[in-house]
Amino acid sequence: MIITRAVVGDVPRLVRFRSDAAVWLGALGTDQWAAPFPAERLVASVWAGEVFLFGESAGGDPAATVTLDRVIDPELWDLWTPEERADPALYVHKLTVDRRYAGSGLGGRILDWAGDRAARQGARWLRLDAWTTNAGLHRYYLRQGFQHVRTTADPDEVSGWLAQRPARIARHGFVDRTGCAPARLTPRSPEGPQRPPDRTPQVAD
Repeated sequence: MIITRAVVGDVPRLVRFRSDAAVWLGALGTDQWAAPFPAERLVASVWAGEVFLFGESAGGDPAATVTLDRVIDPELWDLWTPEERADPALYVHKLTVDRRYAGSGLGGRILDWAGDRAARQGARWLRLDAWTTNAGLHRYYLRQGFQHVRTTADPDEVSGWLAQRPARIARHGFVDRTGCAPARLTPRSPEGPQRPPDRTPQVAD
């Protein structure tokens, strides 16, 4: 499979990834992603080069998507301690696999790629926040080697299950056409330049 960066023209497909996943999740009895997600909130992440597509061919219908960045969302800033925020990390958001590829292990390979990218950019951790009430998703990430850090007690935080695993070089098997120049990873204050808040969790196969 080939990895490419999403462009603005891919936003309708990114929205469909979410809506299709919401239907599947609803059938499983979870309210994750039940609320419609405005397409314009994806645009800033696309422009920042943080959204990636995985497909059999460049330009074809993608099999999966993930957003990977080094900025803690402003609304999630306080969920991580000052000590944790000081550690260089990359953050996984909106990992979504098309149901055609369910059970293929694609989600795990994407996480390996994300961890590999984090390690190559000098990060110590690959981190995520997942839907607080989706216990099945929590178990999935634990099977992928993530360690549960904590779950927020705030009832208004829908994506408050925090987890991390060490960033490490990995053989993921993808053809990465996005480039991965070493980047300086430094925590940014929520008062500094940020992309729009993204409280969405991840969906894995």
